[in-house]
Amino acid sequence: MLLYIDGMKNRSVFLLLILLAVFFCREPSAHSESITGSGCSVSNVGYLQELAKEYERQTGVKVLVRGGGTVVGIEEVRTGRVDFAAACRSKSADDPADVDFIQVAWDALAFIVHKSNPLNDISLDEVRAIYAGKITNWKQLKGKDSPIKVFISKTKKGLSGVEGTTRELVLKGREVIETPNTLFLASTAIVEQMVEDTPGGFATTGFSSARKRDVKMLKVNGVSPDKKNMINNKYPLKRPLFLLVPHRAKPAVKNFVDFALSNKGQKFISSQGVVSLIDMK
Repeated sequence: MLLYIDGMKNRSVFLLLILLAVFFCREPSAHSESITGSGCSVSNVGYLQELAKEYERQTGVKVLVRGGGTVVGIEEVRTGRVDFAAACRSKSADDPADVDFIQVAWDALAFIVHKSNPLNDISLDEVRAIYAGKITNWKQLKGKDSPIKVFISKTKKGLSGVEGTTRELVLKGREVIETPNTLFLASTAIVEQMVEDTPGGFATTGFSSARKRDVKMLKVNGVSPDKKNMINNKYPLKRPLFLLVPHRAKPAVKNFVDFALSNKGQKFISSQGVVSLIDMK
């Protein structure tokens, strides 16, 4: 009889240990859920990497993000290789109809040069002349006698975010004229790195990522590309930043986007030096 009771006790203890093991093994799985994103390098460097870390800190859900450019992000969302993407241009007629562009922040185009460049200010007409191949040497802008090396983010298919908004806001639809000192590169991140390393370099990029690079952002007609001037609408080249999600996005993606749009998420984006939606209200 004692042996039977002891056996029952041992069995109960054993079952209890199994139940506890199942409970504690299941608990981390909820927190190990992850979603993936790619796309706009300006967004990725400017705010998205840090927003992903903050979201994981608050929820336990991992958000794995990488750059690659707007076109890459759109394609990877379309094919299901990632759960969401970032873009720094508006939706075009060629983009997938079943992908939503949801604005979460603001950016602005910025013209960047090497830190050693003495030039501090540029006009939009001068920028257009550089892209038209009419200004090819820094001495034409009262700088050093050296060629202007123009770096441009350009994809094989579709318009990159910076290329699309440069064409819209700066070039008024005109094409860039290629010169011997024009170099087309795969992404804005590479463009920014090239300007960092090239004394004669010039490029258009996004304010949100350029402020984190070791480059000089030029004033435009005397107005600095900074957060205050963007909020006050003094800087002329403002553009939206989007998160891209498929119509049938899984709940974890919708939750992350909801966080980005929430008051808490918007305040965090603003704390990163990026202009949030609530900053513009």
